[in-house]
Amino acid sequence: MSDHVRQHRSLLAAVERRLLIAVAHRLPTWVHSDHLTGLAMAAMVTASAAFICSRWDTRALWIVVAALGVNWFGDSLDGTLARVRNAERPRYGFYLDHVLDIVGITILLAGLAASPFMSPVIALSLLIAYLLVSGEVFLATAVRGVFKMSFAWIGPTELRILLAIGAIALRNDPHVNLGALGRLPLFDFGGLIAAAGLTVVLIVSATRNAMALARLEPRRSGATN
Repeated sequence: MSDHVRQHRSLLAAVERRLLIAVAHRLPTWVHSDHLTGLAMAAMVTASAAFICSRWDTRALWIVVAALGVNWFGDSLDGTLARVRNAERPRYGFYLDHVLDIVGITILLAGLAASPFMSPVIALSLLIAYLLVSGEVFLATAVRGVFKMSFAWIGPTELRILLAIGAIALRNDPHVNLGALGRLPLFDFGGLIAAAGLTVVLIVSATRNAMALARLEPRRSGATN
């Protein structure tokens, strides 16, 4: 796990990489990666709490947008800072970063489920889909040595941007018009699309990885499994 290759091919990956390196070079020396990781986690908790508070005041959705920006800053910069300073702890960083990612998305979706904007059933379905994809990605990293950070040119940064745009849109009209199908809550619709997309990613990725591993380890003559 310590020598895996990071594969990041999202729409904004190249621009984001240059920006993060430039910021990392300018950070004070007393700031280290763990500070940024903790900041990202605190921002996710704040976003979740803001979604809950939006039940009483939709101005809290602006806090969601700000918290997502802070989360991007901390979560995207922690590993970059370690690499720029040649202070990497590959196994520790990989483990801590992604454990907190799982905890963070769980907290965020719990906040959405407690808000008036997403059904708890859809929030739970989306969380399950996310955790299944995460599990497949981590297993693929362990057995193939490649950690995929994006699918179909969409990565964590693009997802944060979409979520922020959605949070802003909620202040105007929290529903989407589906024509003959009527109106559906915007985040319920988005959650269904996201869960379906993650399911497709899971199936495609698991199939590709299983086929690649089968070619690397072909069945021996007379083998039973």
